[in-house]
Amino acid sequence: MSLAAEPSPASPTSAPSPGAPASVSPFAEIPRADWERLAGQTPLPLTEEEVGRLQGLGDRLDLREVDAVYRPISRLLNIQVGAAQALRRSRGDFLHQPQQATPYVIAVAGSVAVGKSTTARVLRELMARWPDTPRVQLVTTDGFLLPNAELERRGIMHRKGFPESYDRRRLLRFVSDVKAGMTRVEAPVYSHLTYDIVTEERVVVEQPDVLILEGLNVLQPAHPRRDGRVGVAVSDFFDFSVYVDARPEDVRRWYVDRFLALRRTAFTDPRSYFRRYAELDDEQARETALSIWQRINGPNLSENVLPTRGRADLVLRKDGRHRVDSVLLRKV
Repeated sequence: MSLAAEPSPASPTSAPSPGAPASVSPFAEIPRADWERLAGQTPLPLTEEEVGRLQGLGDRLDLREVDAVYRPISRLLNIQVGAAQALRRSRGDFLHQPQQATPYVIAVAGSVAVGKSTTARVLRELMARWPDTPRVQLVTTDGFLLPNAELERRGIMHRKGFPESYDRRRLLRFVSDVKAGMTRVEAPVYSHLTYDIVTEERVVVEQPDVLILEGLNVLQPAHPRRDGRVGVAVSDFFDFSVYVDARPEDVRRWYVDRFLALRRTAFTDPRSYFRRYAELDDEQARETALSIWQRINGPNLSENVLPTRGRADLVLRKDGRHRVDSVLLRKV
């Protein structure tokens, strides 16, 4: 198996420091063919029906992609979880204190329309098949967006999805409570149909073996406080993180294609926040989608989401067909 070092994904165009090797990077790149050969180490295949159920709108996910890419990831995560459990036991023995078992927290980050939700669902399904992690829960950070009324009050409705549009304190408290081993922790629920928080619903997390937290900005670092001290970030509680990556121009195209598909499906629902877009013709819908991308999703990707790519433990690089063509794994 070849592990080719490559420039850090956080700054692919940055020049190396004088005298430094040209290929210094915390990541090792594993070509798809080499990564695919690792799938033989896991006996946890999915069926075509299961893959179809997990696939998100616009994603081109099939059984071969799951076998080639996601089965090896599930085995890698299984190894990581086992190592964390062994470390906890060893630390307890050293301290002569019992160590409470806490959920192993995995983050899945990436742009709108890149396929991170599908990645999170597939990983949840595969991780739950390992005998030592049967209880796996998935929570999306969409539920921690501020309600539309609050976004309007603050004048940042046009910044929805940007870091400042989230209730970051509530999200931090949620992840902290889960990681502390609390028996029951609740998370708010978001509706993509009404484009707002569903106030009467909650997701209940009850001490799972693994919690997968999926969202745009989950890998954001802590920001300095007014007193100069550095605060705590949600990412400080992660045990492992995955970033789903693709060229911005491909992601933009996938976003537009998804918008056109939603115009013919979800947008036609009278309850939909985007009901007004259902009557647009193809050209108008395409122009509208591109305008939204250029004003909101594109800037959020370049300013906030993409800069966090280098903080991930594993990066899935997709080609223009939504197919993972290489894996970047952080060196141990």
